Amino acid sequence: MIELIDSHAHLQGAEFESDREAVIERSQAAGVGTIVVPAVDLASAQAAISLARRYAAVYATAGCHPHEAKDCGPAAVAAIEALLDAPEAIAVGEIGLDFYRMHSSRPQQLAIFAAMLALAARRALPVVVHCRDAWEEMLPILEAWSKGVGQSFDGRPLGVMHYFTGSAAIALRYVELGLLVSIHTSVTHPKAAALREVAATLPLESLLIETDSPYGAPQAQRGRRNEPAYVVEAAKAIAALRGLSLAAVAAATTANARRLFRLDSTSLPRAATEARV
Repeated sequence: MIELIDSHAHLQGAEFESDREAVIERSQAAGVGTIVVPAVDLASAQAAISLARRYAAVYATAGCHPHEAKDCGPAAVAAIEALLDAPEAIAVGEIGLDFYRMHSSRPQQLAIFAAMLALAARRALPVVVHCRDAWEEMLPILEAWSKGVGQSFDGRPLGVMHYFTGSAAIALRYVELGLLVSIHTSVTHPKAAALREVAATLPLESLLIETDSPYGAPQAQRGRRNEPAYVVEAAKAIAALRGLSLAAVAAATTANARRLFRLDSTSLPRAATEARV
């Protein structure tokens, strides 16, 4: 059976309150052995870590999303950093810039993004980066950060550009900085030609897959809640675009995620626990 990792699923959200355990069981039946649950603020980070302590298949991140930047002051940043002491917390995220929705001002977003990148540098932890309508501003920031932290990451990826929506040329720039690029289940949508080009042309060792559950279900489930079991649709799309087997894409993206999040056998972020699905 193939093994998949959903590198981004908001399972702590209210959308999963009534059937979260069944969702995780379905994901495991579909071959999704690991789910990374990202945070958008302090409360969602606490909830993600709580889930990770309950379910062995789940890991968490802690960070402040650009939408929440206006409410993420010094005390919240300190509390988020403290959460990273938890062995279940494997990355700083979801962080970044979003100049589309503008729930927080540009100065607020830029300030909290800088604070989160500094936190990741101190902890030598990978980042989960959100970028929407901010590509010109994002690249020089991550270029400078990459130069500053590269050596401390021991050759491992520095982070992932989550739910990537840019061009293949921009994607390659981020790969050159040491970041991975995540192919979302929306790659199956008819209008996702740009994302399909990214999935088809980037080096396979630079790709992750994700659902961003509950958002953006694949075409076959369009209009329904997305969930981790559907991450296989992103892997199938990559396989078809590249002329590879599903097994080959699953093996590559899983290895990439394990390398990024330090989930390999030489650097497990937590020992075996009593948590069981």
